[in-house]
Amino acid sequence: MLDAATYAPRLKTQYRETIKAALKEEFGYTNDMQIPRLDKIVLNIGCGAEAVRDSKKAKSAQEDLTLIAGQKAVITKAKKSIAGFRVREDMPLGAKVTLRGDRMYEFLDRLITIAMPRIRDFRGVPGKSFDGRGNYAMGMKEHIVFPEIEYDKVDEVWGLDIVIATTAKTDAEAKALLKHFNMPFNS
Repeated sequence: MLDAATYAPRLKTQYRETIKAALKEEFGYTNDMQIPRLDKIVLNIGCGAEAVRDSKKAKSAQEDLTLIAGQKAVITKAKKSIAGFRVREDMPLGAKVTLRGDRMYEFLDRLITIAMPRIRDFRGVPGKSFDGRGNYAMGMKEHIVFPEIEYDKVDEVWGLDIVIATTAKTDAEAKALLKHFNMPFNS
């Protein structure tokens, strides 16, 4: 068994050993604290109308998201009632989880090397999905591309929102950081 003190995720080690130096040279940073790094990754599954009809759908989404993230997901609830959608306040509508530290690097590694190549007709992720402050958001149509999900036991195929928050000040810095992590941008 690996000792937790000596084990570091592959991408975290790669960041420390090569990516930091490459970014420092590329953008001409004078201080190591200016170098952009990953802050957190937020995963979200919104069940929508299915959760309104059947309250067990949000629980199912939570279990699947917990398997994908390797960390317990929390159920998201409606903030206010919307009569037109038959949504009541505090009704469970989905699940979310925030990854930081080693789990964040492990998830990003699995996303880039295992899950994305399994997406049908995959031609890369859009390079324009930055928010202007160095954070990247993307969506997946099917959560079943992750190997942790057993296809036979899935009762519903969910869409998955992934937000990668970085400490970068601009989109160009964040895109360079993610490119060094081998994020397959199509533009």
